[in-house]
Amino acid sequence: MKNFKNYPLQYKNALLQNVIPFWENHSIDRKYGGYFTCLDQRGKVFDTDKFVWLQGRQVWTFSMLYNKVEKREEWLETATFGAEFLKKYGRDRDRNFYFSLDRKGTPLIQAYNIFSDCFAAMAFNQYALATGKSEYLDLGVTIFNTILKRKNNPKGKYEKSTGNRPLQNFALPMILSNLVLELESALKPELVEETLSECVHLVMNEFLDPNDGLVYENIAADGSHPDTFEGRLINPGHGIEAMWFIMDIAKRQGNQTLIEQAVATTLQLIEYGWDQEFGGIFYFLDAQGKPPLQLEWDQKLWWVHLEALVALSKAYQLTQNPEVVYWLEKIHQYSWTHFADPQYGEWFGYLNRQGKPLLSLKGGKWKGCFHVPRAMYQCWKTLENV
Repeated sequence: MKNFKNYPLQYKNALLQNVIPFWENHSIDRKYGGYFTCLDQRGKVFDTDKFVWLQGRQVWTFSMLYNKVEKREEWLETATFGAEFLKKYGRDRDRNFYFSLDRKGTPLIQAYNIFSDCFAAMAFNQYALATGKSEYLDLGVTIFNTILKRKNNPKGKYEKSTGNRPLQNFALPMILSNLVLELESALKPELVEETLSECVHLVMNEFLDPNDGLVYENIAADGSHPDTFEGRLINPGHGIEAMWFIMDIAKRQGNQTLIEQAVATTLQLIEYGWDQEFGGIFYFLDAQGKPPLQLEWDQKLWWVHLEALVALSKAYQLTQNPEVVYWLEKIHQYSWTHFADPQYGEWFGYLNRQGKPLLSLKGGKWKGCFHVPRAMYQCWKTLENV
């Protein structure tokens, strides 16, 4: 059995000495509040627009570090820059969160989806735990309840489909399965259990296909997979991320059967998504091997590999499965070789199929201070306790 005794220290040091200092040094907008996320390779700001879900994610990250690693005042101060900015400028008149703002907080793109709200709820809850301020705790709970009310129609008036081919998307039940655990201490126990039960059912019995062991991005009302681009779409990273959420739920419940199912699904998605020619996990695939709709289907993305590392670390802790050991070592080596930037810190986000950086940026519209530090923390703490 492989000994990963050096891995925890590697992830800990990367988090505390490399990744977090990068964001502390370059992302904080000390003039207007909030964070810059559009950072080039060296950390220079190349666009000052602020994307609300990335604001929420960074508030959560620094609050989480303050709560779980060390009560450093500079971390709490950093979280405060984002929490106050988000509270003041993040929502529209209906109290839904915008997608993006300019540097000063003027709204640019409407609240066309629910994901900014999800990360705002995470942010305010974690920040409330750090500060003891009940107003932020209440705000997180209020946002969570609004998310539940909107979950069947998350885009509201911004929904573009006609309704003639109704599909349920995987993203929201995936996020909710983690979000409810994040807010557990602030929610009524019956609501927690009800939401967890629904999320586990949707993820493991609806979106996970028992025949091929794959997690589909979209399903029809009857659980089937329409023979369309959307109906055949597989995003291995999404499914893998969901599996470590499920492992956390299963561990909490003492459900060994669910643990084994989540581990098996993780391995199936990784094996299915692995590029046998160049290594790395594909971004998108078509379940029937047809050409994917997404032109970026063969790119290798940072978050996909980080979520795989977290899922495999948890799977190793829970099962010691030799197949998990094999893939954990393989993806660890691939990720640190290709994504980590030893020269300027943090990780590249976007590689081509061959594993070379497509863009040298460290942050942008989609990549912020979240997946890298969260995975570093999770891998550090999980493997430390094996």
